[in-house]
Amino acid sequence: MAGSINKVILIGNLGKDPEIQYFDNGGSVVRFPLATSETYTNRNNERITNTEWHNIRIGIKGLADVAHKYLKKGHKVYLEGQIQTRKWQDSAGIERYKTEIVVSEMTMLSPRAEVVNYSDNDLPQT
Repeated sequence: MAGSINKVILIGNLGKDPEIQYFDNGGSVVRFPLATSETYTNRNNERITNTEWHNIRIGIKGLADVAHKYLKKGHKVYLEGQIQTRKWQDSAGIERYKTEIVVSEMTMLSPRAEVVNYSDNDLPQT
């Protein structure tokens, strides 16, 4: 196999409502934290839950609009994308890094009944 693969598949719950940022060129980006959890029983018969938090970024216009409008804190979502680390200097000249999942595919998994602020006509057709 030639080359390499950078692909991420996550199913998790939103840690807070998505935040949208608009740009002068008409584009937008939506960001939110996503929690994925693993539960198991250890040797002492104790249930252990490990939660991993992921920084999610959606920059595809239609997908970003849907995520901002319909996703809420606690909703379950399926995401596909790539890992991307950005580097910048803050105002003090210190190098900062942020690793994000840049989403290319999204499927909302929470039941439609959980989206109580919108009528059925407002929901995207699946």
